[in-house]
Amino acid sequence: MSSVAVSPLAPKTYPEMPAIDGVRIATAKAGIKYKGRVDLMAMVFDEGTAVAGVLTTSKCPSAPVDLCREHLAGGRARILVVNAGNANAFTGKKGRHTTAVAARAAAEAAGCSEGEVFLSSTGVIGEPLDPSHFERHLSDMVAGAAGDRWTEAAHAIMTTDTFPKLVTRTVTLGDAEVTINAIAKGAGMIAPDMATMLSYLATDAPIAAPVLQALLSRYTASTFNAITVDSDTSTSDTLLAFATGKASARGAPTIETIDDPRLAAFETAFEACLLDLALMLARDGEGATKLIRVEVIGAVSGASAKRIAMSIANSPLVKTAVTGEDANWGRVVMAVGKAGEPADRDRLAIWFGDILVASEGERAESYSEAATSAYMKNDEIVIRADIGLGEGRFTVWTCNLTKEYVAINGDYRS
Repeated sequence: MSSVAVSPLAPKTYPEMPAIDGVRIATAKAGIKYKGRVDLMAMVFDEGTAVAGVLTTSKCPSAPVDLCREHLAGGRARILVVNAGNANAFTGKKGRHTTAVAARAAAEAAGCSEGEVFLSSTGVIGEPLDPSHFERHLSDMVAGAAGDRWTEAAHAIMTTDTFPKLVTRTVTLGDAEVTINAIAKGAGMIAPDMATMLSYLATDAPIAAPVLQALLSRYTASTFNAITVDSDTSTSDTLLAFATGKASARGAPTIETIDDPRLAAFETAFEACLLDLALMLARDGEGATKLIRVEVIGAVSGASAKRIAMSIANSPLVKTAVTGEDANWGRVVMAVGKAGEPADRDRLAIWFGDILVASEGERAESYSEAATSAYMKNDEIVIRADIGLGEGRFTVWTCNLTKEYVAINGDYRS
């Protein structure tokens, strides 16, 4: 667990995570990097569990990402193994060997084929990962796994996170209640082009793998792909969704197409889980003290709006101004102008919260320094830019940039 203080933006309470029928969890203190804390997690699934996922678009992916990409084609999962402290990325033949050993050990422990094994590693890039950690622990972990250990799982996958990220929803599907549980980790190296650092969602609903995949594809764009901490996309980004189908015994219908009208409530809950986790990542950005929502409207297209919003959200000058509680709207103008998207200085309007600070190429006549400065003291800041050229809109969430971010990342390998 991180040695830094818990983020001031952390949740005040955490949900009680119910067991998911068909899912068992175990954790261990493997000593991969951290001393005296859990750093290895296994999630074991009953036979027949469907799986879908989205993975990093990085051209330098980790060995576990390569394995997941290959195994996702099968659409079935029996075990997920995640370690913290070492990303097993950019580790060459040694990394591929460790992944192969881990997959074999996991398959033997779970009694399944290697094609039903999924792996994730998070932590330092470029350091070889000793495969014996998996060989020593996985058999006992699987044997002792239990369904009520979601909170322990969320802790086990943390690196520089200051709090565990977990969410649960229960909805009706057909004649049965079904549950969705999800966990995530991430605090830095976050500018996903798929999902997030690491995130795992499981449900007892009988949802076919192609439907799970369609749901992920539909909602990652407006959730995990709409957050940024530092503009850096990880080599290890992985989002996996698992459906055990066990609720079918209680009357839940099997969902085999994305347009099935019975999917509606589940789909809403699924999206809510992804968004809740994504916002937790932004709240736990390394060193963050403020959550920032960047809303861009009036762009020529949604894609253009997203690029402008990301330009604002990733600007160190905008982020440090928020840290200093300085309503420096000039930096927002700068970020809009540098985005490379259609914009018109004389049509641009900028708000901080509900306060119009600039429009028609100059500071707004109604602008009040005192009112805006008071607003900037809030823990959550909204920056809105109306480009004034069309109907495109997009919302991005980020956090401020503080000295603590530099301190965390300046000695991350030590």
